[in-house]
Amino acid sequence: MQLIKKPLQATDVAHISMKTPLGNVIDYLSQIKLSNTDTFSKLMRLEAAYCQLELGLYGICSDCEMDIEPSRLIADPTEQRCAQCEQKFLSEHRHELRLNH
Repeated sequence: MQLIKKPLQATDVAHISMKTPLGNVIDYLSQIKLSNTDTFSKLMRLEAAYCQLELGLYGICSDCEMDIEPSRLIADPTEQRCAQCEQKFLSEHRHELRLNH
């Protein structure tokens, strides 16, 4: 929960606790217009990984449906794509990604 509270100290997040469901935290951050923050992005990726885990799909590439390389998951447990699909995604969306930064 410190991951959430530290970057957002200027906002009212006192009511968020370890027992607050992740979906509720994400909804709250959207309501207070913090959906463009790095913390929000990390929470969205975490929620996606958790959903995949519940469905038995964790570690499967969202694009090609092959196994994501273990080294990628060790480096980032919220990874959604294998290395090949990630490169393809970045190449195809390079223009969009530049506009967002």
